[in-house]
Amino acid sequence: MAVPSWLERLRAASKTALVQDGKRKIHYLFEDGKEMAEEYDMKTGQLVSRKWRENNTLGGSSKWQVEVGEPTSPLLGALESELIKESSSNPVFMRKDTLSSFQWRIRNLSYPKEVYNVSVEKEQRCCVIRTTNKKYYKKFSIPDLDRYQLPLDAAALSFTHANNTLIITYQKPKEILAAEEQLQKELKKIKAANNGDGDCKTQ
Repeated sequence: MAVPSWLERLRAASKTALVQDGKRKIHYLFEDGKEMAEEYDMKTGQLVSRKWRENNTLGGSSKWQVEVGEPTSPLLGALESELIKESSSNPVFMRKDTLSSFQWRIRNLSYPKEVYNVSVEKEQRCCVIRTTNKKYYKKFSIPDLDRYQLPLDAAALSFTHANNTLIITYQKPKEILAAEEQLQKELKKIKAANNGDGDCKTQ
């Protein structure tokens, strides 16, 4: 294959590990200058967060873009709590994976389950959320499938609704489960610094 596979790119990246607050944090630096930071739960091995950053046109680093985990709030300062209250009714879209599936949660959606329709758009390589009352529409991709160049499968997609939250689940294909298992074995070989004491060891 002319293009290196995603697993090969991860292996080739410069990696640093840190153990802190019950999480194993891995920082990747790729040949093209892009950075990826992941956090895994030490007990379960589950991915807690994944963020990306790349150099901007002026050569400096851009802000971290959250792919998995709680979205970062741009609101800071003493008025933060008041400002958040003003927009607390807006839907909040975030990804929170499990070991066997990709999962997205959209909070603050109070409509009953029968209002929602979640589908796969294979040509556009994305999933689409629609509501029969035309109150919410969201299109999102699954970067993991793009990186591994795998097709989207409508049968892998399901959703449920509880506590004003729409939960969308996409079962991970066996190819990704196998690749993640291989990667975890390699990540455990990296010597990690504890709680920021001393320098992190780079592989």
